[in-house]
Amino acid sequence: MKTRNIIFSLFLLLAIVVTACNPQAAPTEEMTEIEMVSEPMADSNTAMTENKADEIMSPTEEAVADHSGDALMTDSEDDMMDEPKDDPMMAPDWFSAQLTNARTGETFTIAGFKGKVVLVETMAIWCSNCFKQQGQVQSLHNLLGERDDFVSLGVDIDPNENAAALQTYTDKNNFDWLYTVAPSDVSREIGQLYGDQFLNPPSTPMFIIDRQGQVHPLPFGIKSAESLLESLQPFLDAGM
Repeated sequence: MKTRNIIFSLFLLLAIVVTACNPQAAPTEEMTEIEMVSEPMADSNTAMTENKADEIMSPTEEAVADHSGDALMTDSEDDMMDEPKDDPMMAPDWFSAQLTNARTGETFTIAGFKGKVVLVETMAIWCSNCFKQQGQVQSLHNLLGERDDFVSLGVDIDPNENAAALQTYTDKNNFDWLYTVAPSDVSREIGQLYGDQFLNPPSTPMFIIDRQGQVHPLPFGIKSAESLLESLQPFLDAGM
């Protein structure tokens, strides 16, 4: 009897223990379900946060893009404004240089002859070819006669020669047209613009400046008065 009571008590105790353990399992399952439900919500919140971030960032990115476009357009416009305009009629610097007439001491500029046809020879006193070429220029003057719209100019490009020596040279040979000694910057620019050969007097370099101020180089070598007239005539016949 006592043994049966003991067994009954053990079964009762076991039942109590089992009953006590089962309520703890239910909350665990409920918690698992809650966690499973909570995770999608968390993902949803993350997505919503990213979407909001995109919505916040998008206007900024568009604004940056718009401003970048404006900046590019502004830079382009500034570059266009800063670009030098090509002007084929723009006179070289030496046209405005103050030159001195070796025979009279008066000053003049090439720019002052605009509207006239100018025949230019770069030369030196010591150059025998230059002397021969100037003899042909003298004959050219006889062919042309007196013309107010035509100028002959001898430009001494030898840095060792001066106006006094050039005056003596022209007076001795009756070369009664315009002569000048070129300043060093003028000689340098002539060489840069038209070639170093124009600084070599024995090649008898010459060019024509037309009424609009455009330069037309002539062939090297001694040119006869007739060939000079043939080269000059189209420019003399052309008006402004």
